[in-house]
Amino acid sequence: MFKFIVAFALVGLVAADHINKDAQTKSLINDVAPDGSFKYAFDTTNGIAVQEQGNALSAAGSAQWVSPEGAPVSFSYTADENGYQAAGDYVPKTPDYIIRAIEWIRAHPSKEQYVEQVAPPRRF
Repeated sequence: MFKFIVAFALVGLVAADHINKDAQTKSLINDVAPDGSFKYAFDTTNGIAVQEQGNALSAAGSAQWVSPEGAPVSFSYTADENGYQAAGDYVPKTPDYIIRAIEWIRAHPSKEQYVEQVAPPRRF
């Protein structure tokens, strides 16, 4: 999970690479504790900032940079037992029709689930 999130943050770095190829790292934190918890953060002179903290079961973080058009881009995320959840203006939203379809599926169990709920298996 940690590698995926770091890779996602690096995508932002690659996208912002053209802005200032001479950017310098202003700060870097990379701490891993014996209990598995960690904290990772850096920021650069061209406005890129990334931070993440967590443990073996969950993580939370954020990233920000300036787009090629000059607009600030930022997002935050959590990754835990509920999956990866990102938030931000540039994070694609799940379309309403997908949300409605998932709700319909949850409300209408499969035939096998329905049979198990209504008539549990008999034991002789």
